[in-house]
Amino acid sequence: MEGFWWGLLGSSSLLLGAGIVLVRPLSQRVVGLVMAFGAGILISAVAYDLVEDAAESTDGGWVLLVGLTAGASAFFVGDLLIDRRGGQGRKRSTGEQAQGSGGAIALGTVLDGVPESVVLGATLVGGGGISVAMLAAVFLSNLPEAMSATAGLRQAGTSRARLFLLWGGTTLVSAVAAGVGYAALGSASAATVALVQAFAAGALLTMLVDTMIPEAAEFAGPVGGLMTVLGFAAAFGLSQVGG
Repeated sequence: MEGFWWGLLGSSSLLLGAGIVLVRPLSQRVVGLVMAFGAGILISAVAYDLVEDAAESTDGGWVLLVGLTAGASAFFVGDLLIDRRGGQGRKRSTGEQAQGSGGAIALGTVLDGVPESVVLGATLVGGGGISVAMLAAVFLSNLPEAMSATAGLRQAGTSRARLFLLWGGTTLVSAVAAGVGYAALGSASAATVALVQAFAAGALLTMLVDTMIPEAAEFAGPVGGLMTVLGFAAAFGLSQVGG
């Protein structure tokens, strides 16, 4: 349950991001800037809270390489199948979702959020408490994702009720994933935990390039690079404080 509640807190920003857009629709440039900031946060979390931890907790570099490859491949295949079923463009703010499948979009949204939630729960393993940096990364990266997708889904004609059902369901699934991550890895070996961290890192990096970075690059303009670095620096600072 501890993992569940931390996961619920981290994923609650999905509802917050949707609420912001529904109360006061934002320009695509603002959404792009927030997306760039969130991408920087996740890149930092992948580098310092996943890959670095995985590398330090196991002597075998193959564990890291296998995990990264498996995570990237799993997300790529899952994303490809979801796209073919109508889930493409699910994070876009321009309304491409109008031609997609509601079920596939919902499934794709869950696919995007599960890896980071599992790792968030896994940070509780060992009794050291939640990773502040990872919690902040999950919370702050979910915010722009929900803002962008909600803007696009509203343009595509999705009702407010269906939007809150989508994000509420994704929030609950992410919270459960965090609880499962804690429960499943509570007695696991260091090599197993490292493998899961590397797997999540591969999946998150693939998701970043596929869904968040294109949106940021298209709409944030040249300032997007600065916002990405700012997000990276903010997450790095939190990882140092949390460590």
